[in-house]
Formats: sequence, structure tokens, C-alpha cells
Amino acid sequence: MKRIAVMTSGGDAPGMNAAIRAVVRYGVSKGLEVYGIMRGYAGLLEDDMKVLNFSDVGGIMERGGTILRTARCQEFKVDKGRQEAYKILKDHEIKGLIVIGGDGSLNGAALVAAESDIKVIGLPGSIDNDISETDMCIGVDTCLNTVVENIQKLKDTASSHERAFIVETMGRNCGYIALISGLTTGAEAILIPEVKVDYQALGDKLLAGRKRGKINSIVVVAEGAASAYTVARHLENRTGYETRVTILGHIQRGGSPSVSDRLLASRMGSAAVQAFIDGQSNVMIGIQGNNIVSVDLNRALQKKKELDLSLYDLANTLS
Repeated sequence: MKRIAVMTSGGDAPGMNAAIRAVVRYGVSKGLEVYGIMRGYAGLLEDDMKVLNFSDVGGIMERGGTILRTARCQEFKVDKGRQEAYKILKDHEIKGLIVIGGDGSLNGAALVAAESDIKVIGLPGSIDNDISETDMCIGVDTCLNTVVENIQKLKDTASSHERAFIVETMGRNCGYIALISGLTTGAEAILIPEVKVDYQALGDKLLAGRKRGKINSIVVVAEGAASAYTVARHLENRTGYETRVTILGHIQRGGSPSVSDRLLASRMGSAAVQAFIDGQSNVMIGIQGNNIVSVDLNRALQKKKELDLSLYDLANTLS
């Protein structure tokens, strides 16, 4: 194998640029030619790619987002589109493809491996941290730092006005962001998709906190658990407290990646190239403990990652 390609796909995550940088520089140092595919599978189908060298990825590690950009691609979901994509890769004599993204992007990578002779390595890049077989995904730590910073600022004004603030985080199917940020900011309550919302218990808890002398209340809600406005309406009806809603939205995806994300992405990116050199394919690079591992891609995609609900119990106890 002399020529490989790298792409980012799906939602962006801080640290993707660090992973791209590692893939390019480690690959070039091992004598490989590395192509960067623009805008994920959509760019692949448009043959939008170029060779990347050391200087092309200089100064990108500290940047959020992805220099390769990203896009959704319906055409890749049908057989005709995928066959065209494989032909384009073969025309460029690209033998290996590294895909950085969440489970939708990695499912696309698994199809490439199953339907063609192109070797594929996946890197988990998802702020939701919802991909199995890896303790952490690229982008999670930076996202959590962003959420925590914003919740801390809201606590200041919540105390000043003696109000309840409802903070909505991303997390349509997984409550990891809400759980960890709520636990580490001392939120009064955390609502996640994995646990059914009990509005009566939630209202009682906030009332009990006020009786103990708390002058502010922070409730962190994952978007998949309930609408923040619905939660606010229930709490106002049950407690009589004035509430304010803050939806953090896509700010959670942006920003310069943290040290942890830069390190994780650099380790994963270089490990992906080494996996090709070692003859591997259809695997995902993950981290377990502090060890970078290579795991079966299909197993990682088929296995549901369970949220550690002992942390949810801990958050309730400490709040």
C-alpha cells in the first residue's frame, strides 16, 4: 500500500484536525502518499480530493472544526452511489481509507470494507461519546469543557436573581454530555434519555433545595430527554419559581480542542496509519484504559454503548 486517504464525515468534533494532522504526518513519515477528501462522502463522489503533505497540516491542531469540512450525503446510501465512490478511489489508486466521524460515518466505512477491496480504518469522532469499544471519542473532552464553562457562568446569574435555569445540551439518544456536565457543575437535577423524567420528583427536589437555603437551581437536560421549555413550564407550575431556559446548541461542537482531545486524536490518527501498515482493515481505533486499541469495526457499531448510570445515582446523591 502506497496511497491512502482520510476524510471527516457527519457532525464535526474538536480534535478532528489533530487526527488529520497525525494521519498525514505519520503516513508521510512511513513513505505513504496521503490524500485528503473534502466534505466526506459527498466530496468523495465529486472526486474532490488532494494530496496533503507536512506543510498542509501545519498549524491546524489547535483549530476547531475540520479543515476537510464535512457534509451529509444521501447518494452514498444507495448502491449506485457507493459503486461510483469505489471507482473514484480505485482511479486514484487509493488502497486505504481512514474515516473520522460518528456512528453514521463509521457505518459508511463498514460498507466500503464489505463491498470493495479498499481497506478501511475508522476513528470515533463524536461529542456524544456514544460509540462502543472505546472509552472516549475525539471531541468529547472539549465539548464537556465548553458546557461546564457555560453552566458555571449561568450559575453566577442564577444566584444573583435567585432563579432556576434549565440548560439544554446536545444528546438526542445519549445523555453523556448532560450527565457529566451536570455532575461536575453540581446541578440540582439531570435529565437524560436513559431515565424517564419524573416531574413531580423534580419539583419536590428543587423545593427541598430552596428550603435548605439554596438561592439558585440548575437543571441540565439532554435534548433527547425532554424540551427545556417543557421542563421549565412543569417546574414553574409545580414550584412557582421563575425559570429561564438556555439552549447551548452548536456552540458545543466548536472551539479549540483541549489538551486531552489533541493527544487522543494524535494517538488515534497515527495508530490508524500503523494499522494499515500492519495489514489491518475493517477496524476502529479506540482507547481502553490508557491504551490505544484496534477493535472490529462491525462489533463496535453493532454493540450499544451503555451509559454508566452509577454516575447518575452519584449526581443525585451529591446534589
